[in-house]
Amino acid sequence: MKFIISSVKLLKGLQALSGVIGSKNNLPILDDFLFQQTENGLKITVSDLEVTMSVTLQPDMMEGTGEVTIPARILLDIMKNFSDVPVTVSVDTDTLAVELLSGEGRFKLVGHKSDEFPQIPAMENTQTWEIPAGVLSAGFEKTVFATGNDEVRPIMSGVFVEMSENYMTFVATDAHKLVRYRRLDVHSDVLASFIMPKKPINQLKNILAGFGEEVVKVEFNQTNASFLFGDYVLVCRLVEGRYPNVEAVIPQNNPNQLIIDRQLFLSALRRVAVFSSKATRQVRFRISGQELLLTAEDIDFYNEAKERLTCNYSGDDMEIGFNSHFFQEMLSNISSENVKLEMSAPNRAGILTPVESENANEDLLMLLMPVMLN
Repeated sequence: MKFIISSVKLLKGLQALSGVIGSKNNLPILDDFLFQQTENGLKITVSDLEVTMSVTLQPDMMEGTGEVTIPARILLDIMKNFSDVPVTVSVDTDTLAVELLSGEGRFKLVGHKSDEFPQIPAMENTQTWEIPAGVLSAGFEKTVFATGNDEVRPIMSGVFVEMSENYMTFVATDAHKLVRYRRLDVHSDVLASFIMPKKPINQLKNILAGFGEEVVKVEFNQTNASFLFGDYVLVCRLVEGRYPNVEAVIPQNNPNQLIIDRQLFLSALRRVAVFSSKATRQVRFRISGQELLLTAEDIDFYNEAKERLTCNYSGDDMEIGFNSHFFQEMLSNISSENVKLEMSAPNRAGILTPVESENANEDLLMLLMPVMLN
């Protein structure tokens, strides 16, 4: 088994897959890349048992067929240190000795048998969607930060993905904050939903961003989902359970509305938050007239901060407290110049939305529960 390939091309494929490899694997074989050479090309696969991802590359030259697993860390480390040069990889399928040749360099390492490498789960009774890569990337990017880490409620550790006749919806919540992202330009006759775990989402969203309008084939059933795009295939286990009805928790009547420059708001919030309690991260919003006063204090260390901002406000004067870390996350994941904060009462959730939108087919809503004022 032998092939010649550009070092940059091989490294790009390996790096795209490397995020799947866990830091502490119970099975040593999961620390390896699986290389399979056939007449159709060179297929490289990684797995952590929950997520399996592969890429098929076309080397400049191939001889023979076969498969071997190669330790990921040492292979990545050596490939990172090549310039853009052809690399010859030879594998003795009897001894599993792996040799890399590049210029005057010769590097030898030992591969492993592929027998124990996990098989991609067979998927039956599946449904299929075809979605532009940019839509999936944006949906995951806008929502994954709001997922939770509560092992007691695993459904909140993933992103809820739903398709309807009129739009596609992505939802994430950890019970303190909630994000709902809709795309009005994507819909399907296949009405279904599933909950995607956080790890495969983080693996997908950055790669998908480079595929733009290229279509991703999403195939799924009750337990697994596969994503096929370009030369990549990702298969993951889905989160089991029923996602909460998020529409029921979004307050509909919010007479107090504040519009403000997003970047000025975010910068001020970051400055004031430095002085907040490390336990609660509470920042107090005092709104009156066309003025927003942000205040924070840490009684244990006698720290205090105040900053005034001009805003466009309609409604009753009010004071409300929010977790500054959560609020900064939300503002950082909105791209519009101005944002709108809608509120009804100090003990009811606030709703944050962009005022302007680069894409008329996007509908983004972020909800944040208030914290009790000291």
